Amino acid sequence: MAIHILINLAVALAACAVLFQLQSRHASFTVRVFTGLGLGIVLGAALQLIYGAGAPVVAGTNDYLDIVGTGYVKLLQMIIMPLIMVSIVAAVIKLKDANSLGKISALTIGTLMLTTLVAAAIGILMAKLFGLSAVGLTASAAEAARGEYLQGSLATAKAISLPSMLISFIPSNPFLDLTGARKTSTIAVVIFALFVGVAATGIAAKKPALFASFEQCVKVAHAIVMRMVTLVLRLTPYGVFALMAQVVSSSSYADILNLISFVLASYSALILMFGVHLAIIAGVGLNPLRYLRKIFPVLAFAFTSRTSAGSIPMSVQTQTRRLGTPEGIANFAASFGSTIGQNGCAGIYPAMLAVMIAPTVGVDPFTAAFILPLLAIVMIGSVGVAGVGGGATFAALIVLSAMDLPVALAGLLISIEPLIDMGRTALNVSGSITAGTLTSRVLGQTDMALFNSDAELNLDEAELAA
Repeated sequence: MAIHILINLAVALAACAVLFQLQSRHASFTVRVFTGLGLGIVLGAALQLIYGAGAPVVAGTNDYLDIVGTGYVKLLQMIIMPLIMVSIVAAVIKLKDANSLGKISALTIGTLMLTTLVAAAIGILMAKLFGLSAVGLTASAAEAARGEYLQGSLATAKAISLPSMLISFIPSNPFLDLTGARKTSTIAVVIFALFVGVAATGIAAKKPALFASFEQCVKVAHAIVMRMVTLVLRLTPYGVFALMAQVVSSSSYADILNLISFVLASYSALILMFGVHLAIIAGVGLNPLRYLRKIFPVLAFAFTSRTSAGSIPMSVQTQTRRLGTPEGIANFAASFGSTIGQNGCAGIYPAMLAVMIAPTVGVDPFTAAFILPLLAIVMIGSVGVAGVGGGATFAALIVLSAMDLPVALAGLLISIEPLIDMGRTALNVSGSITAGTLTSRVLGQTDMALFNSDAELNLDEAELAA
């Protein structure tokens, strides 16, 4: 078996060599990410075809691929908190205007919440069109175990309320939140950074020398952190390749076929919601096709990594260097979008699941008495959903428990959860970028020359292609 693993790793190494050659030849960032995605699919499919999804050889190979894939994700997670902290402090210092800060917050969060409401409505519509129902589904041992786990987690979900969630956003110990210890740590760091920035601007007139020193310190820290972001993002094609190979090689196609209706309904809803995002972009006077080309690398990473929070650095970089969005707005949108108003995980998924499960307890899910409360609960429940794998399950628990539906039935979808979660995460990130772009455009702060420049399609050509 060891020799087979070594052969597989040699093939993976050859694929990485191809990606390195593309970088050496200054191929665009998008091309390199797309190539990594394609090579990952090919390798994963080949491993499954030759050995089978559950083969020890595949598991052993994936353990080594995980060093690249998960290692890349961890590097991104490493720079999330420093990036948020210094970027938002720097942005507030530049604004020097509380009114602008309030407008940015209201527009960003409002867009995230409203698009989640639309996403939930689309999820309900797709569930109706595809005739989804959990009635008659048979649970396997793994799915039954998952159902028991969900049932055991119900108490935690029921204990959560909107007031308690809002209180959890307040950073009682900002240094703890800088470690990412809590599910709401991202927003807590945003709030702490806002306080630091506002406090700094408060001494600008009274103690200009001290303010100038602090401002210079923030500029230095910001430059160093952004350089770290650039260094990590250079590894994106390799990370995408490894993550995609793992997913494809270990997916059970038989399970996917058994629940193909839910898979098709889910991706139909996701694609339709992507269309809504592009319609919003077009509605504010931007070219949706150009916008889509520029955000593709971020979506590809989110799709393969299944982490909204891990996509924050790349999302900020894309918004500022490709879409012309000011850094403050980009950080707001990316940070809040990783935990509030996730269109895929907190919008489409729990709404479809509720509609699917309702008939098992004799409830007609297509009445106003069911749909209206469901939409309201989904929108409110979308506040504070963690931006990592499993956030959708947590959102589903909140919605199903609030609608008094059996949560254990959600375990029936365990076999196809990773496949659907990939699309959901990409939609979450698309929603946060849409919120940032809309906010920037409405406030008249978008750099249209940068947005319209094809030269920026390589994200940071001068650095990443080097």
